[in-house]
Amino acid sequence: QVQLVESGGGLVQAGGSLSLSCTASRSGFGINAMGWYRQAPGKQRELVATIIRDGRTNYADSVKGRFTISRDNAKKTVYLQMNSQKPEDTAVYFCKFEDQVRRVYWGQGTQVTVSS
Repeated sequence: QVQLVESGGGLVQAGGSLSLSCTASRSGFGINAMGWYRQAPGKQRELVATIIRDGRTNYADSVKGRFTISRDNAKKTVYLQMNSQKPEDTAVYFCKFEDQVRRVYWGQGTQVTVSS
């Protein structure tokens, strides 16, 4: 069973920066897509950013130009650099991996709070 271990997150003031990382607990499987999603209180989980194996990325309009997703395939790790943060970025952030047979794995979630 693969587990995704997230780190980072916390409290930051508006305009500040935080970074997240997420690593798979074991090797020996290929990962196609990696991504970050977030869920604010009372709202549905939404896509933040994804990156596929060849490095192509996709971002939610709300974070374009402020967030950067990257990955290290050898380390089975995905990163999210969050700059110029806004109070509306406050949410629990989840990483998601999809392997080469389309099994999906989720991280446990990490809280990001942006104060105004």
